[in-house]
Amino acid sequence: MSASRIGETTDAFGPDEPGPGSDDLLAALLDGMDAALCAFDADGVITHWNREAERILGWTAHEAIGRTGLAGWAARPADADEVQGRLMAAMHAPGRQVHEFALLRKDGGRVLVRTQSAGVRGAEGKPAGVYCAFSEVHAQIDLERAIALSEALFEDASWGVVLVDVDLRPTVVNAHAARALGGRATLLGRPLGELVVQGVEELEGALQHVLAEGAPPAPAELWVTLRRAEGGGAGERRRCWRSGFLRLASPLAEEPVPLGVGWLFQDITEAKTAEQEAAQLRFRGNQLHRAGRAAAECEDPMEAALSYLDFALAGFADHALVDLTSGDRPARLVRAAATPSGAPGPCVPVAGGAGIPVPYPSGHPAFQCLDRLGSVRASGGSREWAAKRQWPKDTVHALCAVLRSRGRTLGVVTFLRGPSRSAFERPDATYAENIAVRVAAAIDLAQVLRAA
Repeated sequence: MSASRIGETTDAFGPDEPGPGSDDLLAALLDGMDAALCAFDADGVITHWNREAERILGWTAHEAIGRTGLAGWAARPADADEVQGRLMAAMHAPGRQVHEFALLRKDGGRVLVRTQSAGVRGAEGKPAGVYCAFSEVHAQIDLERAIALSEALFEDASWGVVLVDVDLRPTVVNAHAARALGGRATLLGRPLGELVVQGVEELEGALQHVLAEGAPPAPAELWVTLRRAEGGGAGERRRCWRSGFLRLASPLAEEPVPLGVGWLFQDITEAKTAEQEAAQLRFRGNQLHRAGRAAAECEDPMEAALSYLDFALAGFADHALVDLTSGDRPARLVRAAATPSGAPGPCVPVAGGAGIPVPYPSGHPAFQCLDRLGSVRASGGSREWAAKRQWPKDTVHALCAVLRSRGRTLGVVTFLRGPSRSAFERPDATYAENIAVRVAAAIDLAQVLRAA
């Protein structure tokens, strides 16, 4: 539409230049709009009617253009005066006017539409007509709901929402995700590998799969370790996120064009940790129960003691050592039993049992265990660290528990882990102490029978 008069057009090209006429260009623009549009001149005669208006009401442009008002065809006679009056009032009012009307379809049905109308000024600034854009109310409400949902997700949601572009870089995050990932300012546009220390391969793999194949059928549980926040603060944090993914595609393209991935996640670390701890307690309780039944069938109490250790090693440690006190002062420890130093195997008595003390250096965790009468944990990493403590070369983590029975200290049991396992924690020490109580009772009985 020209700003001078509805229906009056001028060519955008020179008189000798090829190009579409402005009438054709205007028609193409109007028919390509997603919203229905009609226009009235100053007398209320319809001058424009696009394809979306035809789709909604069923009346073609040929049937609509040239009619005066909507009475008798697009509006019921009882409603026509009010509808026309409110539409034409926009010609003399500033800005846009928004109304809702019930209009008639060509097939006789009624449809509730929401209109936005505004006046058009002529060359001299006088009112020349009105244009009116309208859409079905339910479509407008659906759009408003979608916008409201989007805003709520990025402001008030109790789970994290991140939009990731096709290069797998965060572009938009909500407040919850910003807190979980270490801050909005340091997050946008950065590779995920700068934010996640461990688990980034799984996360990026999931995002790439969604871009290529679409959303997975069910949420995924991802364990990640987050990098320390800039400026200090807490160290690396291991978190479990239940994540859902949605592929985002442009609604304006004929063929789906990926815009990125919508990633929604919820932190379930506490629940998952509690679940794992409960499963671990059940497994360890079952192992102790099975060990007790197996030990009850052993004629030799020392065999029963080693049976406890064999059951305890499953899922707990790679190696076990049993060192008994020699009765000397200061206390010395003599190796009584051990698992093979190479590949994992059963705990067996030391061949010969010559009673030669183990050359542990001063301050060794086993001696600390004797002094404290409690468990001691230690972690290293180098072969020299393990060799100095007389442990297998692949040892990275150790846990020593004291062997006591009838108020006497009998020795120390040591559990060792290699580099593929995590360090021993307090629940592991409690489990080791439970094992040590049973092992000590069996060793005590073996010593009593030997002395008898």
